[in-house]
Amino acid sequence: MHVKEGTTIMDACHSVGIKVPSLCYMKDVSSNASCGVCVVELKGARSLLRSCITQVTEGMEVTTNNQRIMEARRVNVELIMANHPQDCLICDRNQNCELQQLTFDLGIHGKRFVRTRNEYGYVDDSSLSLVRDPEKCILCGRCVAVCSEMQTVKAIDFSGRGLKSKISTYMDLGLGVVACTNCGQCALVCPTGAITEKSAVNEVWKALHNPEKVVLVQTAPAIRIGIGEAMGMPDGSLVTEKMVAGLRRLGFSKVFDTNFAADLTIIEEGHELINRIKNKDVLPMITSCSPGWIKFIEHFFPASLKHLSSCKSPQQMFGAIAKTYYAEKTGIDPRNIVVVSVMPCTAKKFEARRPKMDSAFDYWKSKLNLTDATHFYDVDAVLTTRELARMFKESGIDFSHLPEEHFDSPLGTSTGAAAIFGTTGGVMEAALRTAYEVFTGLTLTKLDFEMVRGMEGIKEAEIDLNGTIIKIAVAHTLKNARVLLEQIENGTSPYTFIEVMTCPGGCLGGGGQPIPTNAEIRKKRAASIYLEDSMKELRKSHENPEITTLYEDFLERPLGEKSHHLLHTNYMEREM
Repeated sequence: MHVKEGTTIMDACHSVGIKVPSLCYMKDVSSNASCGVCVVELKGARSLLRSCITQVTEGMEVTTNNQRIMEARRVNVELIMANHPQDCLICDRNQNCELQQLTFDLGIHGKRFVRTRNEYGYVDDSSLSLVRDPEKCILCGRCVAVCSEMQTVKAIDFSGRGLKSKISTYMDLGLGVVACTNCGQCALVCPTGAITEKSAVNEVWKALHNPEKVVLVQTAPAIRIGIGEAMGMPDGSLVTEKMVAGLRRLGFSKVFDTNFAADLTIIEEGHELINRIKNKDVLPMITSCSPGWIKFIEHFFPASLKHLSSCKSPQQMFGAIAKTYYAEKTGIDPRNIVVVSVMPCTAKKFEARRPKMDSAFDYWKSKLNLTDATHFYDVDAVLTTRELARMFKESGIDFSHLPEEHFDSPLGTSTGAAAIFGTTGGVMEAALRTAYEVFTGLTLTKLDFEMVRGMEGIKEAEIDLNGTIIKIAVAHTLKNARVLLEQIENGTSPYTFIEVMTCPGGCLGGGGQPIPTNAEIRKKRAASIYLEDSMKELRKSHENPEITTLYEDFLERPLGEKSHHLLHTNYMEREM
């Protein structure tokens, strides 16, 4: 066989259909060769070689499966098992755990070795978004690599030596205390259940079973191409209508769409951008929809906070509108409304409890004589894609056989512009569709802004707003965001408008999405998101008739007093 120079033995084997197992290696994430499971035999070598870091050479003869190799792999996995809890039946990663699967694949049926490290005796649940259980950690280093290399946050790292080695936060302070952005990429790459999202499933079930509560659900654009995968359908399956049907069968009072609020976000954010351009205000303006990115800039680049759009994210705009406008429209006491979000993002759990995310309470406080004892947030609970899948499975819902149903009105109507919020470049493209027409007064004939699509880390383009040229940039992952922020802080940024998404590929690659998520899967999800956009009758946010009605009946105008109170916020400097 022939492969490119620099190819590892593992990749060469995979290219011809030979699977070499590993627990620490993950393409584009980690290759520290710590687990020793990927060993192979090289003719002429005295010891076995780790295939994930050994490059092929001319004339190399490699054996990937013999008694010596199989026994070495079994021993390495059994040594890991010796220090690993045997609680698979009640683990969140049961049936989706790489260690569990590898144990089965290698024919390991017993536990030969005794425990060599002391029990940790704690679970880190200090974060609003994530739970870290060091007992389940196998020291593969994937989480450290993704946090350090992809996100440049370095919230977790190896500490200690020998049997005292562990992965931890600074001084064991906990993820909720250190400069963690809650992005959840660590949970997405973890091969076991050592890092998982903080579950809101029981909280949501409690609300659904309470006859006094009106439980509304909103679904982010990336959910409709993630939940199908989590329910066993092919990668990238577009299952919007089945998802709606499933949510109704769980018992939600109304099934609404975060895409409605994404259209609303574009109206507010587009007008904010236009005002900044016309008034020569602070530029570049940077999008503020991604909560992991917001916490990143608060920690690492607080001097640039003035560049952030003041718009809340679609999740939070939806919650505020649901408990004010919708409550008034339907005559429902806002104290009885429970807003549940289904998000591809673990950081949304943190965002829902940020300061000033209770604007609906402020709106009603004097009108209903509310006291602090009756305080409520705009969004009550956030589920990830994985958590929603658990609820479907707990309910015995056969997802693939569900009928196709539509979102409820009025907070379920949306455009194609809102659908593409789920992929990197989508917020920028949606904003440009509206900003162009509002700024120029002309009709945009070509709606697809191809230059901001794709999976390149940073994309840039120049846009002609009928004679006014603006330069834009799109970045995904915090490593790429850091590049753009450093340009801003050293005064060399040439841009007018910047979109930043925390996760690779945007929300479709979020930390709450199905496991596994990799580059190939992200591309399939993006294709489905653009397909949904293309199928929509309306593809510009300002053409959404329910948004027009919302302004006419309630908000009055973009950037007005009421929208400023309900739909906008500000951000804070945080300690490192």
